[in-house]
This record gives sequence, C-alpha cells and structure tokens, in this order.
Amino acid sequence: MRRRSSAARLAIRTPYFVLTGGLAIIFLYPLIWAGVGSFAPSPGSNQVEGWGFGNYVTLANFQAGLGTYLFNSLVVSVLAVLFTLTLSFFGGYAFACFRFPGRNGLFLLVLSILMVPYATLLIPLVIWLKTVHLNNTLVGVAIIMAVFQLPFAVFMMRISFEAVPRDIAEAARVDGCSNWTALWRILIHAVKPGLITVGMFAFLAAWNDFMVPLYLLGGDNQTLPLALVNMRQQVMGVIDYGATQAGVTVMTVPCLILFLVLQRHYVRGFMSGALKG
Repeated sequence: MRRRSSAARLAIRTPYFVLTGGLAIIFLYPLIWAGVGSFAPSPGSNQVEGWGFGNYVTLANFQAGLGTYLFNSLVVSVLAVLFTLTLSFFGGYAFACFRFPGRNGLFLLVLSILMVPYATLLIPLVIWLKTVHLNNTLVGVAIIMAVFQLPFAVFMMRISFEAVPRDIAEAARVDGCSNWTALWRILIHAVKPGLITVGMFAFLAAWNDFMVPLYLLGGDNQTLPLALVNMRQQVMGVIDYGATQAGVTVMTVPCLILFLVLQRHYVRGFMSGALKG
C-alpha cells in the first residue's frame, strides 16, 4: 500500500516538477549564457583567444571605471529604497488604520498613477528637478524612482497593515501605548515582510532602470545600465558583446544575492495580502 501511495504521489507531482523545471531552465538560460559568454573568447572584444577576464578588464577601465558606476547605481538604489519605504510605510498605515473623509477616493487616485506610463511624466519631472537644482544628481534620480514606486508600495503596505489583527494594536493601547509607540514597537514588526517586499521591488527597479538616468544623468554620474549602453559600441559601430555580457553578469549578481537572501520574506509579504480576510 505504501509503495502504491508513493507511486501515486510521484505521478501527481511529476507534471509539477517538469513544469517548474522547464520554467527554471527558460529563465536561467539567458543568465547562464551571459555569464559563460563573459569569459569566453569573442571577436572584437578584449578576450579574443582563450577563456579569461579580458572582458571584465574592458568593463573595469571604461571611462570613469566600473567602481564609479557601481557606486552610482548603489547610491541611487539605496536612496530610492529609503524614500519608498519611509513614504509607503506611513501612507499605508494611514490608509489602513485611520478613517478620514475621502480616504478611498485618495487611495484610488494613488493607484491610478499605475495606469500612466512613467515615460510621459519624465519631461515635467526634469523641469521640476532643474527648478530645485537636483538635475544631474543621484539624489534627484532616486527621488524620481521612489515616486514611480510609491503607488504599488502604498498599496502593498496598506494590505500588510490590514492583515495584522486589530486586537494586537488595541491590546497595545490598553497597555498604555500611543498610536506612535504601538506603530514603532509592535506593528512595524508585524508588517516586516511587506516592507521587505516593497524594498526589493524599489531596489530592483532603481538598479535596472535605464530611461530615468538617460534623461537626468550624464558624465561620471551615470549608473551602470547607462554606462553599459555607452560602452557596448566601439570603433565603426562594432558591438563589444563580451564586455556587454560581463556588464550584464555584474548587474545580475547583486539582484540574485538579494533575492536569495530575502526570498522567504518576499513570499510572506505577498501572502499577507492574499490571506487577508
């Protein structure tokens, strides 16, 4: 009976394993191909013969240097995460825990921004950044990236706060905690998966974005995606595929590490909203 039961479970799970394995191969193949190609010999690159780090040498020595572009991308991404988390945390808390006139209408207005292609907002935002003297600055780009992430982030934090049982906050108030104390000592820990999810989305969006830096940054302030596009064409328009693949690999590694470290909290963040009610 046990053998039959095990065989039946295996027969049921086999399509699942085949499907998930196939999807994993489809998604991982381009990353593996880029990683292997960054070390492989390639015509028109710095690694013409044999396997080695020639393409990474080209990447490291391009204009201001790989370290500068990595630093710029890191600054923009970290600032965007901080801005997004701060504003969405308080915004989600306000929408979830307070009743005020026009609350639902204002929330729908925030969500409606998701339907507007963000490229259409870049020109007025560029003008505004020039007005406040933040044009061609990493802080300005981080602010713009946070603005584009806020609608989803506020939505995510609202459902995270609403998924927390009201008895927890009420018990804290009975014990003498104010709304502020209950928020910082109790509720912030309950919505930590939602915060991590929002932070991951904000980081990945800022780290990989190309259009906003293209409009707002230049010179040594370029982020890594923008620098890779400028580097990929060499003499006579020949594309340096080896150096481009090396750049893609460098850009991918932090994202993979971040996801592998935080994936458990990431799943919990989505499940907290899915299980609400």
